[in-house]
Amino acid sequence: MWEKLRPYAMVAPAITVFSVFFIYPIMYMIYLSMYDWNFISPTKTFVGLENFIDLLKEKEFIQVIANSTIYTILTVTFIIVFSLLLALWLNRTGALYSFVQGAIFSPHIIALVSIAMIWGWLMDPEYGLLNWIIGLFGFGKLAWLSSQSTALISLVIVAVWKGLGYNTLVFIAGLQSIPKDIYEAASLDRSNPWTTFYRLVLPMLSPTLFFLIIINMIGSFQVFETIAIMTQGGPVNATNTLVFYIYEYGFRFFKIGYASAAGVVLLVIVGGLTIIYFKLMSKRVHYQ
Repeated sequence: MWEKLRPYAMVAPAITVFSVFFIYPIMYMIYLSMYDWNFISPTKTFVGLENFIDLLKEKEFIQVIANSTIYTILTVTFIIVFSLLLALWLNRTGALYSFVQGAIFSPHIIALVSIAMIWGWLMDPEYGLLNWIIGLFGFGKLAWLSSQSTALISLVIVAVWKGLGYNTLVFIAGLQSIPKDIYEAASLDRSNPWTTFYRLVLPMLSPTLFFLIIINMIGSFQVFETIAIMTQGGPVNATNTLVFYIYEYGFRFFKIGYASAAGVVLLVIVGGLTIIYFKLMSKRVHYQ
């Protein structure tokens, strides 16, 4: 009897923790999304799908989804491209390359709150280091975080700087897992570097690429700290994203049902994109 129950007993703690801290909050959020509640009153008023209807009617919410989408596309694209290029350059031995690897990885272990405060100072329109540097080349000052045209891309710059090191090291690990026989065979066939990369290296890196794209996409949709510290969703809602929007309506305006409905929309978007990505790309991943 115990032999049959042992596997279930072994996984029971993990399942319990997962259910309490992940499944239950999700189900409770879906439950709250159908109620009007101010977080203080002991009673909740059932409103059905009214919160979702109000969301779709709200122009601000549509802009928030657009901001989140643009931010995610730019962040994931720049991180993947730049980290892959860096990995190709750093995938060799030597003191210089080891130092650069450590240097670019260091932002990953720094708290995002600290990074947001540092970059907030760097992007100060009057006294920031970035405007001082571009001023040396004769360019005018930029309102990095206070202009609608530059605020969102400024947050993308911070996200890319933060995530570049981790993604680069993962790519390097993927490159080092490729058998050297493949490079030798390509050399014997007189394959040029671009053909070797496109036909051999990139397919062998597909599991790493698959993993990094999905985690960066999910992480970008959940961005909060940099927005809360650097822009507060402004100027004029230009940097407001889904998680910060949920935070505002839930813990500033105490519209818990409305915020929960926005959380359900975020869950559907991230879950839907993840499923679509797995369906489209899983068959293109080549494992050794």
